[in-house]
Amino acid sequence: MKKIILSTIAVAGIAAAAPVGQAQGYNPFQIGAAGGVAFPTGDLGNATNTGYNIAVILGYKPQLMPLAVRAEAAYNQFGFQGGGGNINIPSFTGDLAYELPLGMSFTPYAIGGVGLYRPSASINGGGTSNAENDFGWNIGGGVKIPFSSSFETFIEARFNSVNSNGATLSFIPVTVGILF
Repeated sequence: MKKIILSTIAVAGIAAAAPVGQAQGYNPFQIGAAGGVAFPTGDLGNATNTGYNIAVILGYKPQLMPLAVRAEAAYNQFGFQGGGGNINIPSFTGDLAYELPLGMSFTPYAIGGVGLYRPSASINGGGTSNAENDFGWNIGGGVKIPFSSSFETFIEARFNSVNSNGATLSFIPVTVGILF
């Protein structure tokens, strides 16, 4: 009987220590990349075609917390309708992501933030227009699919908006990415 009690205590102790061992190996810092298609809307959609988006991501996600902080450097490009050049919109944003823990193998989340956008136009044969820094914002959502405690993929869509030279440039990139 004593052996059963001691065995039960030992198993309970090992089970209690297991999450602590996993927590010690957890790294809250993330780095990643994303890319996808970008759909122009509003004033931007009246003059350009569908474009593309690429991004580099740095993040901080405390363990057992639904809130994460992300810093992103992104590049968006849209070709003019009828050809003749394109509009480039690099951006540097700070975002908050809130995970909706549903207890499933994937995790939906809401994301949004503000940042610095630098729209410019490249005209074929005529050079590049003067770029200026403008503040803008973004809001959207996505789904994360973790493959391990240190590697996850995601797909997300975000509405971005920036006012530049009297026009509202808005677009929705739909991206697929990875975070380590």
